[in-house]
Amino acid sequence: MFLLSIFGFFSSLIFNSYAAISGFITAYGYAAIFILMALESSSIPVPSEVVLLLAGLFAAKHLINFPIALIVALAGAIFGTMIDYVIGYFIGKDVVYKHLKLFHLKKETLDNFDAWFEKNGIAAVFFTRLVPIVRTFINFPAGFAKMPLKEFLTYSIIGMFIWDLVLMLFGFYVLSVNNAVLVLAAIGVFAILLYVVYKLAMKKMKK
Repeated sequence: MFLLSIFGFFSSLIFNSYAAISGFITAYGYAAIFILMALESSSIPVPSEVVLLLAGLFAAKHLINFPIALIVALAGAIFGTMIDYVIGYFIGKDVVYKHLKLFHLKKETLDNFDAWFEKNGIAAVFFTRLVPIVRTFINFPAGFAKMPLKEFLTYSIIGMFIWDLVLMLFGFYVLSVNNAVLVLAAIGVFAILLYVVYKLAMKKMKK
């Protein structure tokens, strides 16, 4: 039952947004990838899990170039990340907390990330980039604490590059297989892995 709930959670995330994101990338190519990754990294609920899987799949079909798509995805993520960081750095915690709905954040969630950043600093910035769903929420705490931009970008980019590369490779090699059963099975395993990483990370933060 537990595994079914995990599969349902992330499978719905993937399949519900698949058509819209696929159509957008088909129509606008690299520009769509940049925009979608920028939105996701600036706390807009766009699933990078879907964007990157599709980017890898499209590259396997020779519709786009893999290295260029990877660079564009990373550039979009950096751009979006900087938006939240700058808001946190210059506008500050009080204003952000008063307008959490604009940033699609809950107070409890941001509190957890703020506390995690205060305790772990650089490590929190890096490891959060590898956690599905909440991987961009560390931007505000880093801005609140006025973390040096060089450090923030360095460890953010390393984490985001790993995330982008792994998901695009999954889309390139796994989703392009011409076997529906194997693809669905792979998505199921992938969904479980994402959920486990998410739950472990949130449990760690709450402690």
